[in-house]
Amino acid sequence: MSKMHQAKSIIAACIAAWALVACGWHDPVADTDTGGGSNNGGSGDFSGQDASAPVLTNNIATDGRAWLNYRRTQIGMSALTQNTTIDKAAQGHSDYQRVNNVVTHDQTRGKTGFTGVTLEDRLKNAGYSFGSPNAIGEVIAATQNQTGFYMAEELITAIYHRFVIFEPVFQEVGSGSAANSSGYAYFTANFVTNNGYGPGLASGTLAAWPINGQTGVPLEFASDSEAPDPVPDLNVVGYPISVHTNLTRKLTVQSFTVRARNSNMNLSTRLLVQGQDAETKIGSVAAIIPLSPLVAKTVYEVSFSGAIDGTAVSKTWSFTTK
Repeated sequence: MSKMHQAKSIIAACIAAWALVACGWHDPVADTDTGGGSNNGGSGDFSGQDASAPVLTNNIATDGRAWLNYRRTQIGMSALTQNTTIDKAAQGHSDYQRVNNVVTHDQTRGKTGFTGVTLEDRLKNAGYSFGSPNAIGEVIAATQNQTGFYMAEELITAIYHRFVIFEPVFQEVGSGSAANSSGYAYFTANFVTNNGYGPGLASGTLAAWPINGQTGVPLEFASDSEAPDPVPDLNVVGYPISVHTNLTRKLTVQSFTVRARNSNMNLSTRLLVQGQDAETKIGSVAAIIPLSPLVAKTVYEVSFSGAIDGTAVSKTWSFTTK
């Protein structure tokens, strides 16, 4: 699950002080392996990572947070600072989900473990004080696979969640996890920027995932495992490809394509961008999802052209599948 809010001050059209700008749902209960095994690879095998990769501690909250930060630095964004007050909110929400056997962003008052209806409520009840401007986000994974690296990587694969995780201006993060007696585990990560935004990406620049030169990229994504479903008429599709800039900027897309190297034909894709995809509610991101799984051990070349706040921007890069 993913959820992000931002203050009224940065989207004029918002009516509420905290306006919903991104929401997704992810429950990889089937533990579908979306890849892995290389130094920059996907979610299945976390051996052989590069020297900057975190070391597995077998604490889901710690490992999940560390993996999200690792991927943020790979894409060219700042690592987020752990905040123990945010940890408290995230832990409380994981506990609530465990005890109530539910996967949700919103808690119900009166139920066991209640810590606040919304993410904003839970952060405030944990003792977090908000200034202005600010933005908050939440992602949730629930699965039988009790590995924080795996759960974090699955959330990055799920595109609406990726939009939250790879928000450049976030500054702080907190995480929590809980598992029931049958081994079903809940991982919650909360993201905050407060009293101003983090530096984010330099003006006129885009971050892209998969990154340039990445190897071991997964071949596919089970679209039905995320709700809203980014490709509702299909289930098994290709691995999502995305570009990101700061939340406060407007990204427009002129062309966004991917093709196998030495091919003269672009893949058929679904474009996720504000104004064309109803569930892409922030204007600083865009993604394409190939409508068929990618081919193993193949180099794919990606080309993007568009504008950031009206100034032309383009980017070309490549990655290799597992």
